[in-house]
Amino acid sequence: MTAGTGRRAGRGQTRRRRAGEAGHDEAITAERRDAARLLLAHPLVTARGPHADGFRLVRRHSDALTAMFAQHLGYRLIVEPGFARLVKAGLPRGAGRGLVRGTGGRFAPRHYAYLTLALSVLVTSGDQMLLSQLVSGIRTAAVDAGIELADPDRQHERRALVAALTQLMAWEVLGEVEGTVLAYADDVRQEALLAVDREIAQVLVAGPLRTSETADELVDAAARPGPGGLRHAVRRLIVETPVVYLDDLTPDERGWLRRAQRREQRMLYEQFGLDLELRAEGILAVDPAEATSDIPFPGTGTVAQAALLIAGQLVERLRPADAGHPATGARLVIGVPVPDTMLDVTVAQVIENYAVSAGWARAYVEDPPALRRAAGDLLVSMGLLAPAGAVPRGERAAASPAESQTDPTLTIDGVGDESEDGDRDEDGDRDEDGDRDEDGGAHGEDDDIADGARAAATDATGRRVTDTTGARGAATSSYVLLAAAARFQPQPSQARPRRRRTGGDGGEG
Repeated sequence: MTAGTGRRAGRGQTRRRRAGEAGHDEAITAERRDAARLLLAHPLVTARGPHADGFRLVRRHSDALTAMFAQHLGYRLIVEPGFARLVKAGLPRGAGRGLVRGTGGRFAPRHYAYLTLALSVLVTSGDQMLLSQLVSGIRTAAVDAGIELADPDRQHERRALVAALTQLMAWEVLGEVEGTVLAYADDVRQEALLAVDREIAQVLVAGPLRTSETADELVDAAARPGPGGLRHAVRRLIVETPVVYLDDLTPDERGWLRRAQRREQRMLYEQFGLDLELRAEGILAVDPAEATSDIPFPGTGTVAQAALLIAGQLVERLRPADAGHPATGARLVIGVPVPDTMLDVTVAQVIENYAVSAGWARAYVEDPPALRRAAGDLLVSMGLLAPAGAVPRGERAAASPAESQTDPTLTIDGVGDESEDGDRDEDGDRDEDGDRDEDGGAHGEDDDIADGARAAATDATGRRVTDTTGARGAATSSYVLLAAAARFQPQPSQARPRRRRTGGDGGEG
């Protein structure tokens, strides 16, 4: 072998080694991103549960994930040998969703009361206990807390308790050793032996209980972003809710998002694999892998299919012609009121055109008002409809400063200081695109979030931000159709439904 040949072989080996190292780094990054996405969708992951494979990834990358969640979202990650718990902060009022029972109905206050009372007993219980002992402990805890519970001989009361205990079993706080909890709903004399995981029970509650005297104080305290200020407040809304509309943000939050939107777009893709769509009306986080949402949409089943069709047809009929970016002189339109008669007609039409061929459930086909309610609830939860009487959070905050969950001493989020990634993006310094911000000179060419060039509203620094007053119209009906619904407008080439006259009971598709 000549010296030159040896040098060429050495350079080739170096390139291969570097390529291998790069591939290894990419694999590690992908694993961390998958683990982070799993925790966003499932804040409690156990070694024995349905996401056991993902739990192993979380444990493998626990140090990096702990640092990442703390830095970017202000969340605390607890990783133990048997479980991982992402302790999320609460969301502002009206931004979250409640628990759902096995029957599909939502948890009512009575269900939550039983859930919290049961937890208060289980955090100090033994490794096993009888169901009758747990029920007795719950009723004692209720007396101590001044909560009046109905007679357990009433079946609907036992069903409420069983719904709460079933949720605790889903979280693996409880496990059935002998007998079943469900049997108690039908017969108060039924007994069961339960296994208790106190460690999981002790980390379930995320709110600051010791510093809260009332339920309202607990909700408000849990939603405060803490030292992260606006950065954490806005990011949490983006990653935890289907869509963030401009009028759901306070003026300070709007100003921060406009200045930081490109940096946020990069960061959220790198850390969580989320693609951000930046619009004049707000911001939408799209998950191409559909791994971070607990409600897939579009989805399967009668309600999900009908909701998609209803939303698309409402967009076709109500889309305003003059909507656009305020900086171009267009009108900012976040929502359009939906006439009740139009909604009724739309529901009837999708039933007529699609119910038979899609095999929709007879209960909904024969009861259009029920389908309207169920589809409406789903569209509201996905941020595509809003109840007409709902006041956007930004307007509530303007009317009552207490509605803003951001600590007033932290609203500017470090004016003139370095951001978490070392770039300067405040108070006239360089923004995330390397250009000067609103007060400091030239803008970038793609300020997608409405920048308020023609607006009167200002944030705490005196910068102008988009005025969203009236952006949802004057609603006089049940619902307002929101801007993100336009993503589901049918394309002109989409095939028309085929009508069939053959009958059938139908079922969930």
